[in-house]
Amino acid sequence: MTKNIRFTETVLRDGQQSLIATRMPIEDMLPILSTLDEAGYHSLEVWGGATFDSCLRFLNEDPWERLRQIRANVKNTKLQMLLRGQNILGYRNYADDVVEAFVTKAIENGIDIIRIFDALNDTRNLETAIRATKAAGGHVQTAISYTTSPVHTVDYFVELAQEMADLGADSICIKDMAGVLTPQTGYELVSRIKAAIDLPLVVHTHATGGISEMTYLKVAEAGADVIDTAISSFAGGTSQPATESVAIALEGLGFETGLNMEKVTEVAEHFNPIRDRFRDEGILKAKVKDVEPKTLIYQVPGGMLSNLLSQLTEAGLADKYDEVLAEVPRVRADMGYPPLVTPLSQMVGTQAVMNIIAGERYKMVPNEIKDYLKGLYGRPPAPINEAVKAQIIGNEASITVRPADLIEPQLPTLREEIQAYAHSEEDVLSYASFPVQARDFLGRREDPFYDVPEQTISVKIDLI
Repeated sequence: MTKNIRFTETVLRDGQQSLIATRMPIEDMLPILSTLDEAGYHSLEVWGGATFDSCLRFLNEDPWERLRQIRANVKNTKLQMLLRGQNILGYRNYADDVVEAFVTKAIENGIDIIRIFDALNDTRNLETAIRATKAAGGHVQTAISYTTSPVHTVDYFVELAQEMADLGADSICIKDMAGVLTPQTGYELVSRIKAAIDLPLVVHTHATGGISEMTYLKVAEAGADVIDTAISSFAGGTSQPATESVAIALEGLGFETGLNMEKVTEVAEHFNPIRDRFRDEGILKAKVKDVEPKTLIYQVPGGMLSNLLSQLTEAGLADKYDEVLAEVPRVRADMGYPPLVTPLSQMVGTQAVMNIIAGERYKMVPNEIKDYLKGLYGRPPAPINEAVKAQIIGNEASITVRPADLIEPQLPTLREEIQAYAHSEEDVLSYASFPVQARDFLGRREDPFYDVPEQTISVKIDLI
C-alpha cells in the first residue's frame, strides 16, 4: 500500500527568514515562481512572520503587492501564511476589528491557508482569526506551539489539538519552532493526534538541533500528511531540512510525495547563486548553518541562541553566554513554562540577560514581562512562580478574560492617523502592524525626500 506525504516549501518565507533575516527581494523570487507552481508542492509558504517588517523596513517593498505578484504567478499551488493569532504579525494583541480586517484582506490578496498560532497555546487568542478566516473562505490551519516542560506532555498536546478541532480547524500543524521534537516523541504525538482527530496533520520543525530528518521520517511513518521543508539552497541550520534530501529518502522508503524532482532541482539551481550572493555580502552567516545541540538541552530556538550571543557580544559580555543559557530555563519555569516563540522567546531571553548582567534575579524587568504577569498576553501553560510575580508586580491582580476583550476597536483611529499616506485598507493594515516602518515606507512612496526617522534603523528584526 502506497503511503502519501506532501511537502510545504518554505524558501519564500521561513527558509530565508531563518537564514538571511528575510532579506530576499521579490526580484529574486519572480523568475522561479512558475516552476515552484509546477513542482507538486502541497503549498508554498510565502507570507507572515518577519516578511512584512522586512519588506517595509529594508527592501522598500509593499508586502501586499509582493503577495499579489506571487499570486499572479502561482496559479495552482496553495499559498500559505503564518499569523500570530491576536498578535497578527506583531508583538502585542490587537482589537478584533483589526484582526478581522487583516485576515480578510490577506485572503482577498491571494492567501489560501492561514496557519494561526498563539505563543502560549491560549486558544482564546485564536478564536477571532479562525472565525475571520472561515468567513473569508480561507483554510484554517491552527498550529500547536510545540515545546517541552513538565506540563507539555503528549496528553497535553492531544487535548490541545482536540480543542483546536472543536474551534473549527480545517487542519492542524505541530509547530516545532526550536527544532526540539525528537523522533520518538514525534511518532507518538502524530499517532495519538491522528487517532483522536480526523483532520490533516502537518509537522513543522527546524534543523538546528541536528535531528530533524529523523523526526520527519518517524512522523511520516506515524501518518503525518504534510511536512515543511526548504529547498537545499536555504535549508539546514536554523532553517528547515532540505526538500530534495527528505523527498528522496522518503520516496526510497515507499512514500509518494507528489513532487516533480526535475522541477525541484530547477528551483535549487535558481536559488543557489542567490544564496551565494547573500553569503558574499555577509548577510548569510556561517553560524546559522551550524548544528547546535544546545538547542535540545536548553530548549532555546536557534535564532534566539544567535541573538543572545550577539547582544552579549555587543555589550562586551560574551563570556556570560553559558550563564545566560542556563538562566533561560529558570526564567521560563518562573513564568509558567511559556513556549519559546515570538514574542515570548524575546521576553524570556531578555529577562535572562538582565538577571545575569544585574547579578540579581528580577532586579531589572522589562515592561513586557510585567504585562505578561498581569495576564495581558493570555493564560500561561502552568502556574507562575508566585514569589517572582509578587516581586515584580506586587499585589496587582492578573486579568482572567481574553486579553483582546479589553481592547476597543482600533481601525477608525488607525485610518485617521495614517490618512495622509494611506491609499487603501491594506496601507492602513500595514500601519496597524508596524506603525513606524509603515509610516516611513508610505511617506517615501509619496515623497522621495521624506525624512526617515533614525530610530527605525536600530530596531532588530525577529526570527521565529
